Amino acid sequence: MRTARPLRVVLAEDSVLLREGLTGLLARFGHETVAAVGDAEALHTAVAEHTPDIVVTDVRMPPGFQDEGLRAAVALRERNPALPVLVLSQYVQRTYAADLLDSGDGTGIGYLLKDRVGRIEEFLDALIRVAEGGTVVDPEVVRQLLRRRRDPLAALTPREREVLALVAEGRSNAAIARALVVTEAAVGKHIGNILAKLDLPPAGDTHRRVLAVLAFLSS
Repeated sequence: MRTARPLRVVLAEDSVLLREGLTGLLARFGHETVAAVGDAEALHTAVAEHTPDIVVTDVRMPPGFQDEGLRAAVALRERNPALPVLVLSQYVQRTYAADLLDSGDGTGIGYLLKDRVGRIEEFLDALIRVAEGGTVVDPEVVRQLLRRRRDPLAALTPREREVLALVAEGRSNAAIARALVVTEAAVGKHIGNILAKLDLPPAGDTHRRVLAVLAFLSS
């Protein structure tokens, strides 16, 4: 196992037992958990207060238990591209995982899956490597990210997929709004998000809608 100076760690994990367990594990190997928090808002606060050597965060945290931890990590890297971040999760959140790996200059980033960490030394080695500016990504994360790139609709939310399916049926924004019981403005916003996520540049709304439908039909 690699040796390094003691690290100051901010840990974000909603499970109290796992949070306490990781804190104890880090202390056992000489590292200090300067803050151990259970939600994304507290993670932002802790990083601003303590300026840690590395952040270790889960993906799913309160209040929505979706991707709050990972989105917080991406936002932290946007503010400070040099901040090392190690994601430790049961899940691969593909959209924001790609954003995290693309953040900064691509150094000081790790993404490990909890169930695939077979030895304590493996986790601690990854922690040190990321803190020193290295990149450590579980092969399963890589596999799922590559699969995402083959699926042009992977970045769309369930509602956006629903809207795109109705667009593919040839419905107008007004007809989609009636079908989903939302406003036309909401439909327009969803369609704008769809076109942006599919990387369809402005070239006339009709043309872009056709390309979006083709992406939908080919997925």
